[in-house]
Amino acid sequence: MKKQLCILGSTGSIGTQALDIVAAHADRYEVYALTANTNVELLSKQARRFRPAAVVIADEQCYEALKASLADCPDIKVYAGSKALDDIVQAEPIDMVLTAMVGFAGLSPTIHAIKSGKTIALANKETLVVAGQLIVDLALKHRTPILPVDSEHSAIFQSIVGEGDNEIEKILLTASGGPFRNHTMEQMRDVKAADALRHPTWTMGQKITIDSASMMNKGFEVIEARWLFNVPADKIEVLIHPQSIVHSAVQFADGAVKAQLGIPDMHLPIQYAFSYPDRIALQQPRLDLTQKPLEFFRPDVSRFPCLALAYQALQKGGNMPCVLNAANEVVNAAFREDRCAFLQMADVISRTMEKADYIAQPTLDELFATDKEARQIANDMLS
Repeated sequence: MKKQLCILGSTGSIGTQALDIVAAHADRYEVYALTANTNVELLSKQARRFRPAAVVIADEQCYEALKASLADCPDIKVYAGSKALDDIVQAEPIDMVLTAMVGFAGLSPTIHAIKSGKTIALANKETLVVAGQLIVDLALKHRTPILPVDSEHSAIFQSIVGEGDNEIEKILLTASGGPFRNHTMEQMRDVKAADALRHPTWTMGQKITIDSASMMNKGFEVIEARWLFNVPADKIEVLIHPQSIVHSAVQFADGAVKAQLGIPDMHLPIQYAFSYPDRIALQQPRLDLTQKPLEFFRPDVSRFPCLALAYQALQKGGNMPCVLNAANEVVNAAFREDRCAFLQMADVISRTMEKADYIAQPTLDELFATDKEARQIANDMLS
């Protein structure tokens, strides 16, 4: 039986690469549902190629255009809106949901998928950033596996497979350092979105590429690692590794360090989540360790304060990571639209964290309210 997949965010970077894997292993995987935010043209093309049972466009204003583009494909059901996303992940034939949506919007459908007992291939890091404790509790309650897709968390996962209950002494979370790794504060004052989007090693979507440049993405990954691997913040160390070859590593109680290495490409971690515990053929270039030296440096949080803010939010706990994420989504979009300076982003996030109401043990409804409040605070600072 082929594994039936639902791909949330099929038109983005992770989603399109996931479909490469489906195409290469059509004997193993079949697409049951595809979703996108607004990209009608690409979603329609994907639907025609992979013939899912259903497609969902999150933006309801795009529904008629998508419906018309697939009018000659009556076997493909077309839906729109956030409720349709929540509904589609619960469809009985689905075995695995790849959560590759961007931002807070991925939280609700992920929760519905967990409650329906679907295996989660997690690429939407904001889900665990915003609601880590809630997601972990739900996954345990419904016995739902969560398999990491981020290259760093996949590397950690691959390093601990087979280790049983052996104690993790430290997680070494690697970061490329982004395009401004060697910039001074003065140089970063005038950088624009076009500069930040020129990532030196990875090809990603715009939002995550900006987060990589500010190192907020790595801060999110620290929070995500805390929940995925049940390791406290003080045992998660970030290392700048410009070559992006060591995707992350785990240090054990005896001092041994296990790492996963590979070329900077997302096909492998996506496929490993799909095929786990098996490893299957992947037609991608192989790593040649003779080509370049491997370097590691400690991050400078004075130049990249977003990383420190993420640690602060994690240590504060409660709804503070939700505040962090909401404010970051606001300033990230504002920076891309030239309404916010690069160095201003961390300042707005920090002040939003100070002003937002703190809730030590938030419910899901309170997290949605927190997200709304924090966005308003951050937007008011930018207006």
